[in-house]
Amino acid sequence: MNLQNFYPIIVTPHLPSCRDFYRQWFGLDVVFEATWFVLLGTGGAATLAFMHPDHPSAPPGPEAFSGKGMCLEFQVADVTSEHERFIRGGAVIQLSLRDEPFGQRRFGLHDPAGVWIDVVEQIESAAGWWDKYLLPGSEA
Repeated sequence: MNLQNFYPIIVTPHLPSCRDFYRQWFGLDVVFEATWFVLLGTGGAATLAFMHPDHPSAPPGPEAFSGKGMCLEFQVADVTSEHERFIRGGAVIQLSLRDEPFGQRRFGLHDPAGVWIDVVEQIESAAGWWDKYLLPGSEA
């Protein structure tokens, strides 16, 4: 297989608000847009798409996203400054900025389609925290 790209397509009727959310908060660019589909990207590092549930060429199965079972992780170099930017910009933060013992500083919120967004910075995990979760031969 010569894979050229790989990205989720979130089925939602909220295309314009999702487009604007990811452009405003994450700097994604519109790669392609139609009345039924929006493809966003960063020039190669990440791609994300949204499709309207009423699009006639939708494959069988992808019902409109229900808000459960999906999380998008955005890893950044300085989550504290990103958190401040989101607060200043009026974003509704549902998980306040915190340090987690498993090695992340993070905050979280939902996008207009109901997808959970985790904005994270990798930090040192608490000593021994991963020991009970790692498979033999693995390391944190």
